[in-house]
Amino acid sequence: MSLCLVSAPAIAQDVAALTQPENLPDAPSFVLAASQEPQQTGTGRISGTVLDINGGIVAGATVTLVESSLPPGPGIIAISDTAGRFLFDHLPAGRFKFTITSPGLETFVSSEITLKPGEFRDAPPVDLPIAFANIDVQVTVTQVELAQEQIHAEEKQRAFGVLPNFYSSYIWNAAPLTKSQKMHLAFKASTDPVEFLGASLQAAAQYNADQFAGYGYGFSGYSKRFAAAYGDGAFARVIGSGILPAVLHQDPRYFYKGSGTKKSRALYAIERAFITRGDDGKPQPNYSHIGGAFLGGAISNAYHPHADRGIGLTLTNGLIDTAGNAVNNLIREFVLREITPNVPVYANGQPDPNSKPAPTAKPETSARPQ
Repeated sequence: MSLCLVSAPAIAQDVAALTQPENLPDAPSFVLAASQEPQQTGTGRISGTVLDINGGIVAGATVTLVESSLPPGPGIIAISDTAGRFLFDHLPAGRFKFTITSPGLETFVSSEITLKPGEFRDAPPVDLPIAFANIDVQVTVTQVELAQEQIHAEEKQRAFGVLPNFYSSYIWNAAPLTKSQKMHLAFKASTDPVEFLGASLQAAAQYNADQFAGYGYGFSGYSKRFAAAYGDGAFARVIGSGILPAVLHQDPRYFYKGSGTKKSRALYAIERAFITRGDDGKPQPNYSHIGGAFLGGAISNAYHPHADRGIGLTLTNGLIDTAGNAVNNLIREFVLREITPNVPVYANGQPDPNSKPAPTAKPETSARPQ
């Protein structure tokens, strides 16, 4: 057996070689794995303050720090304290961003922060605006509220911007009116300044034609004729468009047709003097307007001259008012729609059955301004 002997000097030389720095393996360095959050093993720090838009302290905000060079991950989380402050320490060098969230406030994402070894970065105060959530609100409008809105629109309808056209409905399927709404519209029409003007012109014509001579002449005679002319119209209006429609559940308005042949529209307009729409939407005999015309004529016996009173006055006033309503309806159907401002463009009367449905309707008129 032979032995291989190594001299002590050779061993010493090998040991010395191993102890030289250039021959040592690389020392482990701090590396963030691509799928991991920043490791809190460095010496850098990032801090900041969370405020609201008014400069108030926001405590309890969640601040999430991530390294920009890494894929999205959970990050490091800090919570702002009672002074609104947050701190991330023991951070390695790198590029970082932080996100701040707080209930009721908008989310904030910082710009990139480059952190050097051992560096301390204090971010500028962050002011979080109030977050405005998108809220879908469904508003349910009742039939009464819808009718009230439609009345407001009708009260703005004036031919040439002057003559009242309150009783014309250009919306074919308008909501039915309540009793109080019918009375309101009747008094509105009866007390309109144009109604007084019409009565004054009618009284002047009667005076010049020596009609109702029992009233006399001069200012007194004209005043009595004026009061009678106004009373005839006002009583017929209040009774025929207010009281009776409320009692009989009928709609006092004229619903503009606007579609079909001229003949069909003319027949419809004349028919509306005798047929009206009930509150249930179905056609009914126009007891309201006809009854109002003749009841108004009967009441006129109380203030017309004795020589003119009697059944003849009642029938004359009733027939004139009913015939006048038919004429007015023709004017509503063929004239007023074009000369009445403030009518919505979608309000075009009865939908044409041969086209796409369009729930709408148009104005009405009467021999006496509505």
